[in-house]
Amino acid sequence: MKTQTTNILEVTGTVLNIQRYCSHDGPGTRTNVFIKGCSLRCKWCGNPESIRLKPEVSYDPQKCDGKKCSICLKAPFPEGGFYFAEGDDSKVKVNWQLASRVSSEIASLCPTGALEMFGKTMNVGEVLDEVEKDSSIYRNTGGGMTISGGEVMLQPDFAAALLEEAHNRGINTAVETACNAPWSFLEKVLPHVDTMLHDLKLMNSERHKKWTGVGNERILANFKKAYETFPDIDFIARTPLIPGVNADEEHIRAVLEFIKPHKNVIDYELLPYHRFGLGKYESLGVVYELDDYKTPSDEVVKRFQVMIDEAFGRNK
Repeated sequence: MKTQTTNILEVTGTVLNIQRYCSHDGPGTRTNVFIKGCSLRCKWCGNPESIRLKPEVSYDPQKCDGKKCSICLKAPFPEGGFYFAEGDDSKVKVNWQLASRVSSEIASLCPTGALEMFGKTMNVGEVLDEVEKDSSIYRNTGGGMTISGGEVMLQPDFAAALLEEAHNRGINTAVETACNAPWSFLEKVLPHVDTMLHDLKLMNSERHKKWTGVGNERILANFKKAYETFPDIDFIARTPLIPGVNADEEHIRAVLEFIKPHKNVIDYELLPYHRFGLGKYESLGVVYELDDYKTPSDEVVKRFQVMIDEAFGRNK
């Protein structure tokens, strides 16, 4: 038994960051462990730094000292990865294809912090050392640890080991997922999950492919199989609500029709679209494709919430 625990603690994954004192990602106050890698390409994604599985460099020109420094134009930085535009030596420019070769060790040489890494390799023991700092808060609030992404199911061995060891230590567990992964990956992870928060972004497969890059057949099949295979998990459906994409009654009713036959789906939450992640796109050299879309009005959100409350018998 001791050997097994040691092995679990040594399982590694790529972690984006760990956020404490979270209150919207499962019951109680929680610590969110964000891991990297996603199999969808949602045009509204607020966390583009979570898409690639491997750690990646970011660049903040506001922190760059330009010609005063220019350390990134010298070895061990990749030749041609950073350069000055003709007539402008105030900030370096980035050749993102070459800059992708930058490691965390190289990025750390930037004295101003203009270059930083999104993601690092951690093992289960290191992650849980952070998570357990708030054990007393979990006991007082009914909280615990939530793993989010990216897509949790794309690091199934790491996620399963992290969740299993959290359970071994008496910590409540949750995952946030879109479940666009092979069922065999879910089978590894879900036995160690207390609550699963899962995205139903679009119910029409063609529209789903238009906005996320893939159809939804595997996703819906995974959700249905999860409901039926793991009756003791509390499932919470979610929709990132975006006007012009899915902020319409047709979508809300289709989601309710899909989830209501399953009694372990205990709620359906709406997540109004926001534009907080725009700066991350520039720091990664990526174009944001949903530039003209706005946050849904309070009236629209309230109208859909009434529909949801009625479906769950909460209106009196």
